[in-house]
Amino acid sequence: MLKAKCAHGLLLACLLVTSAPAIAAAPIVAAASDLQFALTEAAEQFQRETGHNLRLNFGSSGNFRRQIAQGAPFELYLSADERYVQALYEEGHTQDEGVIYAIGRLVWMQQAGRDDLPSDDAPLAGVEAALKAQESVSAERIALANPEHAPYGVAAQQALEYAGLWEPTEPLRVLGENVSQAAQFALSDDARGGLVAYSLALAPSLRERSEYVLIPESWHEPLRQRMVLTNQAGDVATAFYQWLQQDEGQSILRTYGFNVE
Repeated sequence: MLKAKCAHGLLLACLLVTSAPAIAAAPIVAAASDLQFALTEAAEQFQRETGHNLRLNFGSSGNFRRQIAQGAPFELYLSADERYVQALYEEGHTQDEGVIYAIGRLVWMQQAGRDDLPSDDAPLAGVEAALKAQESVSAERIALANPEHAPYGVAAQQALEYAGLWEPTEPLRVLGENVSQAAQFALSDDARGGLVAYSLALAPSLRERSEYVLIPESWHEPLRQRMVLTNQAGDVATAFYQWLQQDEGQSILRTYGFNVE
């Protein structure tokens, strides 16, 4: 999917030569929370190769889009919705239109060991079961990210709408500030489960205590994830941006369920 710039090797070589002073001035990266584990692993590998650290901030793409427009000191922005990047470019806050680095997937995730994981043919069966039990004392909540500013929340809403379950679930929904928080809510004791990022379901710390089923891609708009260098980007952020487009960076993203082809 991605092609790195030809200057990538030269820039990395320069960074290796000047690695020591960069620690104090590590660039700040704003990243969608579905990247919490994948990007952390990528940044650690980048640091081992170049000696340069990165400061990673994870949150909702919509909130970061607003902060960058207001002058927040982020040098690289990885959004879960390419439209936020395109808007920043049109407003003059980025170097260019950036590149798509991955296509995300949505899953239904619940606590492991329940013995009632929905099937591939009916991935929202857990939602339907929660609706049937909503009047009982054991009523369970449904977690998702806030659709107002979280792309995975938008996808979750679209999937529920596709299945005719959006309006009926209003009393049961609990909204996370971002999809990472929604994943935490989905695994809480009072939740039936939640609609969250596939990349989080594959993270070792969550995989040990959860189980999931993929939501068909046709049930929501594609999660086209785009990254871009802001006008404040320096050499280290630029090198990491290019590194993520190389085989090694793309391989890490694939490990966490992202489509990078």
